[in-house]
Amino acid sequence: MIVVSNASPLISLSKLGQFDLLTRLFTEIIIAPEVWDEVVVKGAGLPGATEVQQASWIRVEPVNNAAQLATWQAQHNLGLGELATILLAKELIADLVLIDERRARLLAQAEGVSPFGAIEMLELGYRKGEIADLRQAYQSLLAVGARVDRRVLNQSLAAVSLPLL
Repeated sequence: MIVVSNASPLISLSKLGQFDLLTRLFTEIIIAPEVWDEVVVKGAGLPGATEVQQASWIRVEPVNNAAQLATWQAQHNLGLGELATILLAKELIADLVLIDERRARLLAQAEGVSPFGAIEMLELGYRKGEIADLRQAYQSLLAVGARVDRRVLNQSLAAVSLPLL
């Protein structure tokens, strides 16, 4: 399975102490150099930086079509990390792109790439027995300041028959 990740799911899972969930769900994660720079270089000392830097199962791979990336930068009001992630996922014909931002998820879908965010990873982890308390994980996500819609969290909880937040 080919999985390409943006910065936000890596950072969010790190903040929750669930970074290793990624390796329990996926064999390898591919990130663009722009994401590495955002998380490890610019984010040095912040959640996710050390985890990403030390993860042997994360591979950094650049996009092939730099011209397309530049065009997208002019066309879309998204960060370079999001755009590079979506383009890389498209180039690699990825099975999933790990991305949380709503506008980035919409672009990914429009480009034929399946977006999968931190909430979906936590729910999948719960379904696979990797997370014991999904409701607590979502409460922690809110507590660390993640910008998530409570309705989305409640829809996920309802899907697995757990009490809503």
